[in-house]
Amino acid sequence: MTEDMNLEAANIYNEGDRVTGKVTKIEEKSVTVEIAGAPFDGVIPISELSSLHIEKAEDAVAEGDEIELIITKVEEDNYVLSKRKVDAEDAWGSLEEKFNNKETIETEVKDVVKGGLVVDLGVRGFIPASLVEDYFVETFEEYKGRMMTFKIVEMDKEKNRLILSHRAVIQEEKASQKGEVLDNLKEGEVLEGTVQRLATFGAFIDIGGIDGLVHISQLSHDHIEKVSDVLKEGDKVNVKILSIDRDSERISLSIKDTLAGPWEGIEEKAPKGSKFEGTVKRLVSYGAFVEVFPGVEGLVHISRISHQHIGTPHEVLKEGQKIDVKVLEVNTDDKRLSLSIKDLIEKEDNNSYGNYEMPEEASGFSLSDVIGDQLKNFSTKD
Repeated sequence: MTEDMNLEAANIYNEGDRVTGKVTKIEEKSVTVEIAGAPFDGVIPISELSSLHIEKAEDAVAEGDEIELIITKVEEDNYVLSKRKVDAEDAWGSLEEKFNNKETIETEVKDVVKGGLVVDLGVRGFIPASLVEDYFVETFEEYKGRMMTFKIVEMDKEKNRLILSHRAVIQEEKASQKGEVLDNLKEGEVLEGTVQRLATFGAFIDIGGIDGLVHISQLSHDHIEKVSDVLKEGDKVNVKILSIDRDSERISLSIKDTLAGPWEGIEEKAPKGSKFEGTVKRLVSYGAFVEVFPGVEGLVHISRISHQHIGTPHEVLKEGQKIDVKVLEVNTDDKRLSLSIKDLIEKEDNNSYGNYEMPEEASGFSLSDVIGDQLKNFSTKD
């Protein structure tokens, strides 16, 4: 073929034309392509093979592949070609449609770079670290090669800028799931949940796609100073639904209501006639309330405090005092315990404190002081 014929044939293809080429040779940094009807072959530089950075040309194409290309330059006996520009032209139209329709895109993570992930959608797509998950991820090394779904959150064809988010997909799924969960929840229902987050005032529990709050007062039958004393993130717990506000998507939960109460089985724990060391919690005009188990208080009526007459429990007892008591009666339904102190104190031969001769070393003390001493001296352990 003469030089004039070559030039004449070459005029068939101009810069910017799209052509179909067949890969005939792959070198490390370039690919040779045979173009049907062209007088000579074309070359694709490695930088024009993909929208992503590749180390070797064979990572993008294989011999025998037929690919769409754009002529970027016509040289003597050679065409300079670009696969990357064809991919980008084809991709932007499809991406814009998906963006406008808020569609999700499933694709493979091609690379992990500083600050996030990279995908190839015909154009380079970048997922910032903050848009990968809805929680903090320390390292993304295991994400390379993973198939993931994304939504386009920003695109600019002129600047060749495409920003994607996997976090948006997760949040959309959770929002849909949250609505379904809310519709099916019922007050009084007991569910298993996972502790998601601790706060000073309580704990947030995931109950299947939506979080509910267990207030610190609903953690236990016992008094809790710090939430972290009884829970940690990731714990599996049973919770009872106390209330549901569907408008504000607020759910109040209780762990305490799923636990055995302090009064449960009290007849077995504190049968009639049993003896305990208790703590005086409150003094009232008619007696003293003594705690024998955490959350379980019984009443020592004023008549059961001493063998001798006293005007007020304050004469011989004080709050916080440790004292031995005997169970006189158990009422499970009303959650009442009747207790006695004097049944554990040896009765004096002389029943009248009016004729009681106060010891010399006690002179100057009141009768109540003496009775108090008697209670301390005669209090016995089981």
